[in-house]
This record gives sequence, C-alpha cells and structure tokens, in this order.
Amino acid sequence: MKEIEERVEVLIVRQAGDRLDVYVAGNSDLSRARVQALVADGRVRVDGHVARKADRLEVGQEIEVRVPPPEKLEAQPEDLELDVLFEDPSLLVVNKPSGMVTHPAPGHPTGTLVNALLAHTDDLSGIGGKLRPGIVHRLDRYTSGLMVVAKSDQAHHALSEALQRREIKRLYIAASWGHLSESPLEVDAPIGRDPVERQRMAVVEKKGRHAVTRFRVVERWIGAELLRVALGTGRTHQIRVHLAHIGHPVVGDAVYGEGWERGIGGKARQWARMLGQKVGRQFLHSWRLSFEHPVSGELMRFELPLPPDLQTCAEWARKDCVS
Repeated sequence: MKEIEERVEVLIVRQAGDRLDVYVAGNSDLSRARVQALVADGRVRVDGHVARKADRLEVGQEIEVRVPPPEKLEAQPEDLELDVLFEDPSLLVVNKPSGMVTHPAPGHPTGTLVNALLAHTDDLSGIGGKLRPGIVHRLDRYTSGLMVVAKSDQAHHALSEALQRREIKRLYIAASWGHLSESPLEVDAPIGRDPVERQRMAVVEKKGRHAVTRFRVVERWIGAELLRVALGTGRTHQIRVHLAHIGHPVVGDAVYGEGWERGIGGKARQWARMLGQKVGRQFLHSWRLSFEHPVSGELMRFELPLPPDLQTCAEWARKDCVS
C-alpha cells in the first residue's frame, strides 16, 4: 500500500458563531468526533493559536487542521479471490463469500476481506485515524453477499454518514425455523453484549442499543420460512439476535439457533432434521444494496441472488418432500 503523508487543510471562516468542531466537520471530510480528537491533540489552530473544540468562530479567521497519516494495520496484502461487482475511483461493491471474515481479528489474522482488498488496490480510505481499508459496514463471517467499500476518505465519510442516517438500504434473505405469527413483522428490541456470554449479543432491555428489524415471509415451508429482511438499524448480529429473540432463529445459525430444529414436532420433525443437515452455515444473505453515490449523487442499486449452497437448500425445502 502506498505511503500516506500528513495532510494540512486550511479553512477560512465564512460564517460567525459556529463552534470550531461543528464548523470543521461541516466543511471537510472529517467527522465531528475525528475533529475533536485532533483538537485534543493540539493539531487544530485558529489564526496560529492552538484551538479548543468549543471555540466560537468569527468571519475571516483562518483554521489550520493537520491530519496525521493513519496508523498502519498489521494486515498484509493477500492474493485472494475477490468478486468485484462495481468499481470506480471512489468505491467498490463486492460480493463477500460465506466463510470470509471482514477484517483481521484475534484468531483470524489472515484470509480476510481486508487482506484481499489490500492486494486489489492501493487506494483505500484511512478515515478515523486508522488505516481501515474502506470498511463502511460489515457482514458476519458466515453471511454472504453485498458490501460497499470506500476508496477515499471523502467517500468513506459520506457513506458512513449516510449509513447513520439510514440512507443506505440493505436487504437480506434469511431462512428461519418455525412460522412467524404475522407478516410483515417489525421487531423493535435493544441489542447489547450478552451479560453472561460476552462473545454473544442479546436483547438487553436497559443497556442495549436501539435496534429495529423488519421481516416479511416470502415462502412458507413445512417447518421453516424464507424471509426478506430490512434493517432499520445496524447492530452486531442484529438479524440473528432478533429472530432468536422471537423464537425463530436463523436456520443453520450455530451461535443463536444450534439444535433448534430438534424442538420441532409432528410431521415436520424429520423434514427439519434433514434441512438442518443440508444447510452448512447460517442461511443469511445480503441480496440488495442501494445508496447514493458519494461523489456523483447517482442512485446505485445492486442485487445478488442466493449463492449456490443456499439456493440448493431452498429448492429442496420448497418441494415439500420428506424422504
């Protein structure tokens, strides 16, 4: 990856009365939190004097912002297969396969999407102070499908802000055990770290973060259903946690739904056991992604059908045959 040097931005105040951090964030590709961190490090000056984030500005003042180069990751480029559906100077849209971790983490230092991206291009964003190669949002390891990756700080900032404003639309296909009580169904339940098992997420009423997921049944099978899922928020494991919370975990989910099919009784028991054996991973796929291009403003929309492994399971399930 090419070396990234410190950059210096100079802004001339055109409007009086704004707080320093608000003004700089609104007139650059830096987030307000990033501006505040730079101010705390003494990297922002107003008319040559070290600034404070709450300083009120006057027309004509000169603001100098010194942005240090992002901290480098230990991740190395790896020549891994990367399915790129779209690419321009600002961003990429990729199809992440099941089994690939999004970025390096304990236990997964290599073989990640980040490693593949580093080999694919030198132009990846370093917004936020660390060289996080373009990652705007994540997919779980065993979730497949569409992701958008930023190639510039400007694109990363714009896409991250759009994600927070819920302007990036992400739709998923999932299979869940049992049958929902109603369709469409909205689940509004806060999500946080499981207080007992810290590696898991859970619905946590008092300390959880606001989370909303909307489900619609598109196919009703013997002991499960195929759902279209829309995210109202973007919490870790949100779809999986919400479905498990209402008693209909994702088919094949080894964390939140392991062995759940054994609880299905009657004529559906054998069918559910067979489906559980056929599904080799969680039945969850990011199939549609739409957003406004951060530079051109063009509406970008991408769709991906179910990958072969999930498509094969769905074709078997909809036959309603038990052998």
